[in-house]
Amino acid sequence: MTDIEKTAGEQDTPPAGPEAIRAIPVRHYGRYVSAVIAIALLGAIIYAFAQGKINWHAIPDYFFDDRIMTGVGKTLLLTVLSMVIGIVGGVVLAVMRLSKNPVTSSIAWFYIWFFRGTPVLVQLFLWFNLGLVFEYINLGPIYKDYWSDFMTPLLTALLGLGLNEAAYMAEICRAGLLAVDEGQTEAAHALGMSYGKTLRRIIIPQAMRVIVPPTGNEVINMLKTTSLVAAVQYPELFRYAQDIGQNSGAPVEMYFLAAAWYLIMTSVLSVGQYYIERYYARGSSRSLPPTPWQKVRAHLTTFSSRKVTA
Repeated sequence: MTDIEKTAGEQDTPPAGPEAIRAIPVRHYGRYVSAVIAIALLGAIIYAFAQGKINWHAIPDYFFDDRIMTGVGKTLLLTVLSMVIGIVGGVVLAVMRLSKNPVTSSIAWFYIWFFRGTPVLVQLFLWFNLGLVFEYINLGPIYKDYWSDFMTPLLTALLGLGLNEAAYMAEICRAGLLAVDEGQTEAAHALGMSYGKTLRRIIIPQAMRVIVPPTGNEVINMLKTTSLVAAVQYPELFRYAQDIGQNSGAPVEMYFLAAAWYLIMTSVLSVGQYYIERYYARGSSRSLPPTPWQKVRAHLTTFSSRKVTA
């Protein structure tokens, strides 16, 4: 009887649970070492530039100079106009490239092959000097003039940058169009929609999610590429900075000034690109990633809640 009671008592006692696991954080010593090395290199570079024979006071003196601000405006204008030409031409070339007509497809292929295969600076000089081939341009009763008078620096810049950009945008648009599932086109045709209507209503809206990110990169790249048009005498930011540098005796300082303005403009465009990509990502992901401001607010909220708890 005693054995039976003992056994029953033992059964009533709950079994001892497993020990609590003690988590030991992993030490990433390599990160600390690389961070120290990076900070040391950054400090050495800053010290080298501070000790260099550069008149840093000349940069703020000319940072908002009227000529510099005019150059910034012309750079932005040239970027916008060139990208409009490039995007419109790229869409047309992409449709031609995907056409079942061998003639139009071959023309688009040759265009892309030529403009992607030659440097932008060479194309600018070719447009600027085509007067050796065409002495004058004759459009009948509409317009007639010598090529040298017709091909102004602005027109040279627009043609050189815009037509070159169209070749790259054609491949970007073609990749976006091919990314849309063929079933979408078949379903649209089954509903009686024409090819053009299917392209406008079904394919292009879905392809924008693939087209927008590289297009944003092309806009930023175009803004920087506009500095090449200084070679064909078009006055933009880099050309004005060169002129000021030669007249003031501080050419290197003006290069740093131009670089600062390019960084400011590309940073603003990068922020715009982020929000445009976020807008077109609405249909592809259930929850959109938080914006930088939302991340900052989340960190601040977490920090304040920890402080109150402490």
